[in-house]
Amino acid sequence: MKRTYWAALSAVVVALLFAAVATVATATGSGTAEDGGAAHAAAAVPGTGSADAGFARDMAVHHQQAVEMSFIVRDRTQDEAVRTLAYDIANTQANQRGMMLGWLDLWGLPKVAADREPMAWMAEEQSSGSGSGSGSGHAGQSSGSGGHAGHGGHSMGGVAAKPGALMPGMATKEELAQLSAAGGRDAEVLFLQLMTDHHKGGVAMAQACATLCRTPVERDLAQGMVDAQQSEITLMADMLRRRGAAPRG
Repeated sequence: MKRTYWAALSAVVVALLFAAVATVATATGSGTAEDGGAAHAAAAVPGTGSADAGFARDMAVHHQQAVEMSFIVRDRTQDEAVRTLAYDIANTQANQRGMMLGWLDLWGLPKVAADREPMAWMAEEQSSGSGSGSGSGHAGQSSGSGGHAGHGGHSMGGVAAKPGALMPGMATKEELAQLSAAGGRDAEVLFLQLMTDHHKGGVAMAQACATLCRTPVERDLAQGMVDAQQSEITLMADMLRRRGAAPRG
């Protein structure tokens, strides 16, 4: 393995650990008042089917693929601009992923909900207007399809999941294999195109949480994702242009 890979991986692990510890008091609401923090925290814990829990679960999965793609391209090119962008994305999204998984632990909620399809929380929250339900009354609406198509063509902000992808914006296994096999400019262009798609899907999901989530710190994180990833989408369009390419579709 390359030294840069292990250095980057170590930084990601450290960031994830610090993020999980740093968000304990904030996510639970403890510490807001010495005599009422615990009661406030218990009352504020989201349900399994809430937007807060659904966003944390789904975006953690979404972020994990972005980290994976970033590590792949760092070993496939020597271009400093692309490698720096990949390193920044890996660190940022691993950190944020640690926060979201940490919140699920603090809330006593599962990190995986096998009976719920990805993004089911978006449609359910919008139709029910509730951010604190357990979600048990909705499971039947999204089961039985075995895939994202069970949402009846549901998309995030107009960004639809491609065949073979778990969520909108995510790359397929075939595309990840293609990125792993590419090198030089080809790897750079494919990475920038895949990550642009990935960011578009992530922005749409984060915008939904910024509207639907009830936990203030989670809404703030979601809005921060929107702002940062929209900026990176613009940056990647320029990087593609310099390589004689453009974002896909």
